Amino acid sequence: MRIAVMIVAVIFVTAKPALAQERGSVTNLPLPRFVSMKATEGNVRRGPSLTHRVDWVFKRREMPLEITAEHGHWRRVRDRDGAGGWVHYSLLSGVRTVIVEKDMLPLLKKPQDGTPITARLELGVIARLNDCTPDWCYLNAGGYKGWAPKSALWGVAPDEIRE
Repeated sequence: MRIAVMIVAVIFVTAKPALAQERGSVTNLPLPRFVSMKATEGNVRRGPSLTHRVDWVFKRREMPLEITAEHGHWRRVRDRDGAGGWVHYSLLSGVRTVIVEKDMLPLLKKPQDGTPITARLELGVIARLNDCTPDWCYLNAGGYKGWAPKSALWGVAPDEIRE
């Protein structure tokens, strides 16, 4: 008489929660995250030390950058074009800015289409970022303030809410 033996394997899969976010090993702040250039010039290096070669220099104060990694006093950043490298943390600021991605972007009085326009911003303008709803952000650029669609900005995450 033969006895058939059935082996059943149960595999438990532990998935990360949808809201889990990677954290920087140095600051424990979320990665990726947006910051801005504090300095008027900043060397962008191939690696996280002064011995690494300078690939280029960022030359735009308040330019928004996205931090993607941390190592000691160095942060790996990228700009809106995807260009990046390692920058010393002292050249960066937590002040949030965005770059306008649409030419003649209207700043609106309220966060809804059809409200009065307070100003129009040219492509590439850097603006200070204030509040953000799921679809709109309140900006300050050159003394002008108003709401702009989040989709027309680089430097803010699509799901980011700021109050």
